[in-house]
Amino acid sequence: MTQTLNLSSHPAPPQQQNPYLIIEDVSKVYNTPQGPYTVLSGINLTVTEGEFICLIGHSGCGKSTLLDMVSGFRQPTFGQVRLKNERIYQPGPDRMVVFQNYSLLPWMSAFDNIYLAVKTVYSAKPKAEKIAIVREHLEMVGLTEAADKRPHELSGGMKQRVCIARALAIRPQVLILDEPFGALDAITREEMQEELLKIWQEHQVTVLMVTHDIDEALILADRIVMMTNGPGAQIGEIVTVPFTRPRDRTRIMESPDYHHLRNQALEFLFQRYAHDDT
Repeated sequence: MTQTLNLSSHPAPPQQQNPYLIIEDVSKVYNTPQGPYTVLSGINLTVTEGEFICLIGHSGCGKSTLLDMVSGFRQPTFGQVRLKNERIYQPGPDRMVVFQNYSLLPWMSAFDNIYLAVKTVYSAKPKAEKIAIVREHLEMVGLTEAADKRPHELSGGMKQRVCIARALAIRPQVLILDEPFGALDAITREEMQEELLKIWQEHQVTVLMVTHDIDEALILADRIVMMTNGPGAQIGEIVTVPFTRPRDRTRIMESPDYHHLRNQALEFLFQRYAHDDT
């Protein structure tokens, strides 16, 4: 049964009351030679507009599968996913995904990678307006000077900035992030977390993000959704992160509340739902 943890010492971040993204009784079952294999079982989650949600759980618990169903790449076996009360059946520009492996076209410059997405979604816009959108978003992620560089000329952090700029350039309603900083070194990862927070606060786009990093989730999220192990993974607990925004990393990490929540998450992942490696 899903439990919701909250700390009464601080108010939870304000949220709109109307549901925006609804995951309702979702299960995903694959047919295998050994019989049906249930990846996810009975997932229920309601996200409000502008909320930042982080999903945490061990490998194999179906986090990426759940993101795929929100993005429309896969369909639930049972249940449904709805955005603004419209059922999701396929991918669309209202939901943009940023992956860990960057997914940039290597023969195109940073500018052209973003322009291609803008041109595809906004084909009717004048070329000058499309160019202006690309430049605006390159500037937003601090890459104006790198506009003409190809992916192999960019660092990992710069490549991920291009991916985030490309996703936001088409004005999605939901930004879906699948471990976007997992391949980055620790310093670059912290820089990208700060960049993402800044962008999210300016755009107030709804974010659904998978991470294995508890500290990252506590810095970024309004709520942390913790998954039980698969097969048949479920939502085990939902932690409401009480820190006010904008957030100061140093002050948060010195807070007793931070350490309390971190220990709650660690206890969930490594004691109650520890992987059995035997």
